[in-house]
Amino acid sequence: MALEYPEDRLQKLAALREAGVDPYPATPPSNREYAAQILNSFEQREGQNTTVCGRVMARRGYGKLAFIDLDDCSGRIQAVMEKSLVEPADFALLKHLNLGDFIEVSGELKRTNKGQPSVYGTKLRILSKAMTEPPAKWHGLNDVELRARMRYVDLFANEGVRETFLKRSAILSSMRQTLVGHNFIEVETPVLHPIYGGANARPFTTHHNALDMNLYLRIAPELYLKRLLVGGIERVFELARVFRNEGLSNRHNPEFTMLEFYQAYSDYHGMLALTEEIVVNAARAAGLEGEDGSITTTFRKEVFNLTPPFARVRYAEAFTEHVGIDPCDGGAVEQRLLKEEIKVTGEGDYFWWKAVNNLFERFVEPHLRGPIFVTDYPAAICPLAKPSVSDPVWAERFEFFLGGMELANAFSELNDPQLQMENFERQAIDSDPEAPNAVDHDYVRALGYGMPPAGGCGIGVDRLIMVLLGCDTIRDVLLFPHMRPETEE
Repeated sequence: MALEYPEDRLQKLAALREAGVDPYPATPPSNREYAAQILNSFEQREGQNTTVCGRVMARRGYGKLAFIDLDDCSGRIQAVMEKSLVEPADFALLKHLNLGDFIEVSGELKRTNKGQPSVYGTKLRILSKAMTEPPAKWHGLNDVELRARMRYVDLFANEGVRETFLKRSAILSSMRQTLVGHNFIEVETPVLHPIYGGANARPFTTHHNALDMNLYLRIAPELYLKRLLVGGIERVFELARVFRNEGLSNRHNPEFTMLEFYQAYSDYHGMLALTEEIVVNAARAAGLEGEDGSITTTFRKEVFNLTPPFARVRYAEAFTEHVGIDPCDGGAVEQRLLKEEIKVTGEGDYFWWKAVNNLFERFVEPHLRGPIFVTDYPAAICPLAKPSVSDPVWAERFEFFLGGMELANAFSELNDPQLQMENFERQAIDSDPEAPNAVDHDYVRALGYGMPPAGGCGIGVDRLIMVLLGCDTIRDVLLFPHMRPETEE
């Protein structure tokens, strides 16, 4: 791609170099302070000297006096360049400045005649010459697709975008702190898997040349994390990058972040309590707690109360309420499947309950505004979960819903190696021909050495952040979301 820059900027760049000024100096600023740090203590510090650095966002005045708005990561501060106060060579640099340039200003903290806290510069240095015009002040960068594609511009051109990602960082820190506070340890498991598993999804495939073997980008870290339970590490978690070779939508991105955590000597009840705590603490980290202790967020014009405890409902109860029939009433369910043109695509419990679950997804999930936990799913579609002791038709599993979206999935983990092998073999037969599931024999071998009873949970971090921050699409909470190829005009 040929580099084409505005003639005005090319001329100013050349003029700087002709004057012996390096427009991209290697020496970093010294004793630099943040804009917010200065403004928050301005009353006490007025009259002192300081150094500020930032991007030129606006410039006013010419001749003997110039006002420059500088942005750094903490906020905006005004620099005042008065010819009588600035070294002549530095003042001469003003005519070579453009919006978007990064500069360093040293000087005295004073108020303008209108009372605005400012840095009255005595020294000016160009730190980086911007060669591309930033978005227009009043129109900004408004195209949604362009904003996601050019996030490096979106971050400084649109108010609130930077704040979104600062809050995302705070939420991730909160998740870590919550789990570490419960004596979990953070681990890292492989991203390249010889066999993919832990979820029903199509993987990305790559090839290891030295070993001449196909590998798969992980679709879930689950099976490696549970191997650690076998090894005696009783509480583990991973904030994992996960890859699924599937479609794009306002809540799907091929690369995303999962929080998965596993606890020995626990079950899905323990995971439910811990998941609720993680979500509540994440909401607090996002600044959603009011003075009265209530926690609320607004997502797609709907207000959600996240003050615990969250609601709970059994799968069968929710199904009966919204579909209008008992999911265990085979005749009634069969008639409803025919009416909705949902096919049972094979013989056996798995295919039957998969069709039943299609009814659940279509008619129940849109009503799960939340926050709500749906518990006790059909065991036939839960190959990694323990069947319920009281009724093996159901599994000790829950999903957490908020805003009509599933945000978390948890089990009492199956630790019977023989039953796990049976489930894997059945899953391999029943899987999508375009993404067949292979049996992970090594995982079953690990279970043979004994895995303690345990609970485990996976949380879709990006979706949760999207709801907490009230963002319309998952792209709004990903710094660099996957985009369709850019077309040239």
